[in-house]
Amino acid sequence: PDFADKGAINKEQVYTRCGGGNLSPALSWNGAPSGTKSFAITAIDLDVKPNEWSHWIVVGLAPNVNSLGKGTPLPAGAKAVMTDFGDEAYGGPCPPAGSGVHHYQFTIWGLGAATVQFPAHANAKDVVATLEKNALAKASITGTYQRE
Repeated sequence: PDFADKGAINKEQVYTRCGGGNLSPALSWNGAPSGTKSFAITAIDLDVKPNEWSHWIVVGLAPNVNSLGKGTPLPAGAKAVMTDFGDEAYGGPCPPAGSGVHHYQFTIWGLGAATVQFPAHANAKDVVATLEKNALAKASITGTYQRE
């Protein structure tokens, strides 16, 4: 509910280094397929070449969880995984100045396992490839942000 698909991401979700509040957006989902044992969330900047850029990776969300509030701590059992910022936390949009509009894809992944492991030093494309192999279903919303 914090931004519309293909709409602008609010300043409160933007990384602090770019003048934002660095609050993860509120997300909600439904319709998980039978056999879902956990959910994962990714937030990826699709415009960073060649490997995109991970802003948020969460694994181990219980199958009965169907939403996260804006900026709220992760529920018990869930954990954030190291992103391309080098943090195990949400890192909002912060593209280089002058690089134009960037597209940030937030994806919820319904997994057939309680959690998933990523290769050491996995980049955003590696993370997505690992999740693709383990996903029963996925759904995405994409927001945009341009640094002034």
